Amino acid sequence: MLRWLIVLGFWIVGLATAAAALDGSPWWLVVALPVLVLALTGTYDRLQRGHNVLRNYPVLGHARFLFERIRPEIQQYFIESSTDGTPFDRETRSLVYRRAKGDPDDEPFGTERDVHAVGYEFMTHSLRARTAPESIPRVRLGGPDCARPYDIALLNVSAMSFGALSANAIEALNAGAARGGFAHDTGEGSISRHHRKHGGDLIWEIGSGYFGCRTPVGQFDPDQFAAKAADDQVKAISIKLSQGAKPGLGGVLPGKKVTAEIAEARGVPIGQTVISPPAHTAFGTPSELVDFVVRLRTLSGGKPVGFKLCIGSRVEFLAICKAMLERGVTPDFVIVDGAEGGTGAAPVEFEDNMGMPLTEGLMLVHNALVGVGLRDRIKIGASGKVASGSDVVKRIIQGADFTLAARAMMFAVGCIQAQACHTNRCPVGIATQDPARAQALDVPDKTARVHRFQKATVASAQQMIASMGLDSFEELEPSMLHRRIDGVTTRTYAELYDWLEPKELLDHPRGSWRHDWRAADPARF
Repeated sequence: MLRWLIVLGFWIVGLATAAAALDGSPWWLVVALPVLVLALTGTYDRLQRGHNVLRNYPVLGHARFLFERIRPEIQQYFIESSTDGTPFDRETRSLVYRRAKGDPDDEPFGTERDVHAVGYEFMTHSLRARTAPESIPRVRLGGPDCARPYDIALLNVSAMSFGALSANAIEALNAGAARGGFAHDTGEGSISRHHRKHGGDLIWEIGSGYFGCRTPVGQFDPDQFAAKAADDQVKAISIKLSQGAKPGLGGVLPGKKVTAEIAEARGVPIGQTVISPPAHTAFGTPSELVDFVVRLRTLSGGKPVGFKLCIGSRVEFLAICKAMLERGVTPDFVIVDGAEGGTGAAPVEFEDNMGMPLTEGLMLVHNALVGVGLRDRIKIGASGKVASGSDVVKRIIQGADFTLAARAMMFAVGCIQAQACHTNRCPVGIATQDPARAQALDVPDKTARVHRFQKATVASAQQMIASMGLDSFEELEPSMLHRRIDGVTTRTYAELYDWLEPKELLDHPRGSWRHDWRAADPARF
């Protein structure tokens, strides 16, 4: 309302001075014309739907776009100066923005990456390149114990809760997922009315706070869970063990942010601070975790159930593998969250120093499941800075079956990485519960952007494997991804890393795995 009053003020001053110019001195036009231009600009900014910044900051918001036009490096400064320790480079961010808007992918003057830099990665193409198939790839979530499998898309919306994101942001993400046929992970904040409004497929994430299925004292409530999991919109359930942004920490939701809507979704009292414990109370050992997976699968009527984690200790994940073998059951999927991922506010020291990066964590999980002979029963998702078709292809080479993106999806709905998520003053209406700020995010416009970004990114990944001379993503292998290790040498992932043979850990674990395998205990983490 205040913004409209300011615009109205410009109109009043402009029209009054214009009237004074007509009735008296024409010099009043010197004041009237600029003020009327500002009034027109402010009115346009408030009514347009394409730019969140201009809706929240009429007139003043044009300064940001002016700087971008004057010099591209200024745009890079504004974004990179406000990111975390592992920002997307400008080329990747620009790619996301272009795809979301439906603009062409091509840019003049080629790559901005230093191809001679240590760590530079590239994939091999083929002289018998093919045309990308028109069919949309899907991955089936559902092992032998799953009665209601779900065919998930290659790229999906990663976990971001209502509460962390505004109602409009949640609606745009879910409506985009509904339009494009991909999944939307709810985050640990449970299922809100905004997740349900547009009917997009949901992965219901169950965190240590058990939001949406908790007793008054914060324990798991099976009856509430069964009632919500029965909803056909819920396609899969993910148990959050840890997350990339703050591995080993629970969440704190200040009481002032616990609005009536958030309290309704999470099943907590309005206005009271909510603390999620750092670990689950429904289970305390790897064997109990596997039993909990079975329990949720039964309560949900046979829907796919898995868990998400940022890898810390290899021994602990191997202990989970031993528990699967001991119990004779498996989750339907495991989502690996990289320590470099995470969109939520978290302690800087945790972001920079705790948890395993996605590349190492993903290959560890893949190898462990291969080594115990369970890889064919369990699908692996990769979540952490997935923003392009090449990211999707690389993660599949490293061991994933499907991917999820959080930060890139936020870019698609207008995020400029102002790093104000924890202040409730997000300038583009995404990470805020302030209605005046959230209204800047136009749901229909951003729905289309989310859909376009996901569709274009999957199409790019399909074209890449076709350019590699392959017919499907299943044909990808570690020898197809190269990394520069010094100024003159590159090695493939097949050469750089150990890749276990099926059931190798059961038969004769190699030296680099032997100690951890023996130390793994399904009775304790």
